[in-house]
Amino acid sequence: VQLQASGGGLVQPGGSLRLSCAASGITASAKTIGWFRQAPGKQRELVARVNSGGTKTYVESVKGRFTISRDNAKNSAYLQMDTLEPEDTAVYYCRIPSGTRRDVFGLNDYWGQGTLVTVSS
Repeated sequence: VQLQASGGGLVQPGGSLRLSCAASGITASAKTIGWFRQAPGKQRELVARVNSGGTKTYVESVKGRFTISRDNAKNSAYLQMDTLEPEDTAVYYCRIPSGTRRDVFGLNDYWGQGTLVTVSS
């Protein structure tokens, strides 16, 4: 199983980026996909997730600015990030559960390699 995260970069405050997570070796549509981020000196946090039924949830700080989506035909997920703020600067990771409970994250989940988002003027 491999998750390939991409789409990060340098953007000015107020700008937009779209992150992609391409899965191989697993049917991503059958499971939750989550986007996490880790800023320097901070713990990794869940930013957004879409579960196997399509329900989407977001951390409060990104509500109204970020949109998670999935394309089952492409076995991929996306994170559209608008109105970016310097506080959004972090390495962003996608994650899929490896266990039998398709909507529950666990210790040995599959992770993408991370893509760096830098929001700065």
